[in-house]
Amino acid sequence: MAAARRRFEPVFDPDLGDRALTEARHDIVIGRWQGVRDLLHTTGQDWPRRTHRVRQLSHAAAGSSAVEAWRAAEPASPDAAVLRAATEVVRVFDHAIAQGRGSAMDRGRIDVAVMACLGAAEAAPADPMPWVSLLTVARLYEGGVGRRQLRTWWDELRRRDADNIEGHVQLLRYWSARWHGTHGSMYDVARDAAGAAPPGSPLPVLVQIARVEEFRYVAEGARGRAPVRDFGQHWKHELAVTEVRRTWERWIGGRENGPVLPEEVAELNYLTHAACYAGETEVARRLFMMLGTRAARVPWSYTGDPAEQFVRFRSATEQG
Repeated sequence: MAAARRRFEPVFDPDLGDRALTEARHDIVIGRWQGVRDLLHTTGQDWPRRTHRVRQLSHAAAGSSAVEAWRAAEPASPDAAVLRAATEVVRVFDHAIAQGRGSAMDRGRIDVAVMACLGAAEAAPADPMPWVSLLTVARLYEGGVGRRQLRTWWDELRRRDADNIEGHVQLLRYWSARWHGTHGSMYDVARDAAGAAPPGSPLPVLVQIARVEEFRYVAEGARGRAPVRDFGQHWKHELAVTEVRRTWERWIGGRENGPVLPEEVAELNYLTHAACYAGETEVARRLFMMLGTRAARVPWSYTGDPAEQFVRFRSATEQG
């Protein structure tokens, strides 16, 4: 008798399949930093992978003293300075979350994180990550930062890595209605970057990320009240569908053939989510094939149970 077909289960790996990162992250949680040093050294100037790895390591390091131990042992290490700066940004965000939205943040605490980022930029002048960290922490200042200051940080990032997806996401969020802008200003950032992106760049997916940010903002505002808009149409109106197709054509259509890299998985989940909710079944089917079991909780968690949606939509594309 043939074995029963195994039920498909998505894998929600925070490292998105980056096994070397997982090992280093486990090390840093228990206070060891040597493996982290070696990982960042071997990553070199592969900026997409380095950005992905530093972000994940900074979240792990925020709850330990490992990054401080590394800095004490190797004070001249540029990698240690970059990771410590990213970790300070995570810590100040964790503090803001603990205080609760709307609570006044201690400006001095934000300033400390900014100074760590500027020090890291000086220690690692070619690295875009300190500038990504600055664009991230800028959101926490009451009223934001001056336009000239923000523009300087943005220009410094682009000088080092013009297509840095994480830096673009941070600028998009800065200009969102949740923080210091509007839905319109957020979409302007996304569409400008998408329009200027070369074939094969993931930047067109910024439009889908912006759509998720708008949905999240409106959904949270509607909590406890009648819905303030037709959320189904939010994903399915003509422009939303057109932009899903455009992102598929410009990013995936121009992407070199080859396995999906860990640093691509998060953004591929955004595009897959958008294709599913837009009813673009064939695009979704091909994206699910690229992803395999690799799922990211965001953005699926904003529209329901991540695993349930991933399995349901994937099954629907197989049957369609």
